[in-house]
Amino acid sequence: MDSRPISNEQHTMSVLVDNEPGVLARVIGLFSGRGYNIDSLTVSETEHEAHLSRITIVTTGTPMVIEQIKSQLERLVPIHSVNDLTVSGQPMERELALIKVAGKGEKRVEALRLAEAFRAQVIDASTEHFVFEMTGKLNKIEQFVLLMKPLGLVEVARTGIAAIGRGPTRM
Repeated sequence: MDSRPISNEQHTMSVLVDNEPGVLARVIGLFSGRGYNIDSLTVSETEHEAHLSRITIVTTGTPMVIEQIKSQLERLVPIHSVNDLTVSGQPMERELALIKVAGKGEKRVEALRLAEAFRAQVIDASTEHFVFEMTGKLNKIEQFVLLMKPLGLVEVARTGIAAIGRGPTRM
């Protein structure tokens, strides 16, 4: 018998649901009621005519826990489909972040230089601050935020991960 501990894995799930009041609360209730963690959560209507929304959930757990989450989500009434995009193949994942940095002189110049290198857009500025908009993979945004800390990072707002499966079929 193998005595090595089972390691946690991070998975991105795409959940197609009816766009109606209370659906998100049910999904979150499933996670909180069983002690599962949500690393990232995004929700938006994706098919207006059909009144469908997509919930993208990033969660971490053992393979057994991930499978339990998926099967329990599939049993909720307003859910049309649950797809583990991590199992389906490397999903396309992006996040939007707004990063406010205050500074003058050399720190200001360095913040602008780094923003250009990371392809962050200046969406607001004064003589004492910038607000950068950045879209990209999680690790790119985290690296940019880390570099902004010594340059005068004030605050960060992030959307959470939006993801879609690769290939020509719907996930």
